[in-house]
Amino acid sequence: MEIKSIPPAKSLTDFVESFWMIRNDAPEEKEIIVLPDGRFDIIFSVGGNEAFHATLRGLDTRPSQAAIPRQITMFAVSFKLLAIEYLLDIKMADMVNEGQQLPDGFWHIVPADLEDFDRFCAKVSATLLRLIKPGIDNRKKELFDLIYSSNGSLAVQELADSVAWSRRQINRYFNEQFGISLKAYCNIFRFKASLQQLKEGRLFPELNYTDQNHFIKEVKKFAGVVPKELAKNQNGRFILLSDPSQE
Repeated sequence: MEIKSIPPAKSLTDFVESFWMIRNDAPEEKEIIVLPDGRFDIIFSVGGNEAFHATLRGLDTRPSQAAIPRQITMFAVSFKLLAIEYLLDIKMADMVNEGQQLPDGFWHIVPADLEDFDRFCAKVSATLLRLIKPGIDNRKKELFDLIYSSNGSLAVQELADSVAWSRRQINRYFNEQFGISLKAYCNIFRFKASLQQLKEGRLFPELNYTDQNHFIKEVKKFAGVVPKELAKNQNGRFILLSDPSQE
């Protein structure tokens, strides 16, 4: 199985976390566990036993078992939350832990575009640049910048004070747009950031966890296993812990 991931151009970094691809050329499917990662995805798939299609995947708040079909190629874009309002103009509140198939011809992507990852990224990037809406609320941009730069470790009140936006208003915005509270999202993003330390074998709490028990509880909540087992990543079933350059 081949996995690759590349960052977006600077002009898209407020909205796009990464472009990624998975190609499973094996004759059997690959069982995986999908972990919450604080992003939502648009995934284009071709091959296997399914017709070419595009899928929109909402935020995940819990681990879920899935499988990568055999003989399939998947090219995708992982979005930051600001993209929902200012790039795609959609609400994801009803899609927590869910996905939906997108219309045929979405973004004018065709099966041939999934033959070359670099060409796919360039084509989608050009489309996204045309979709960006003007008049971005600076409070929202600053809020997300703080969440991402702190890896979700700042308290909700500290975030609210930093952007001069009340906790009540922020939580209303998060619940209406994304279907979860700001605190819930920060916890997910903090968990995602801890994956790198676990990958490096550091099993103790970082990123403003209260203590070891708190860390273990949060990891088990979002991964379904304790930190030690997650770090082992037996059979490579936790894709987020995989080396994106592996082939």
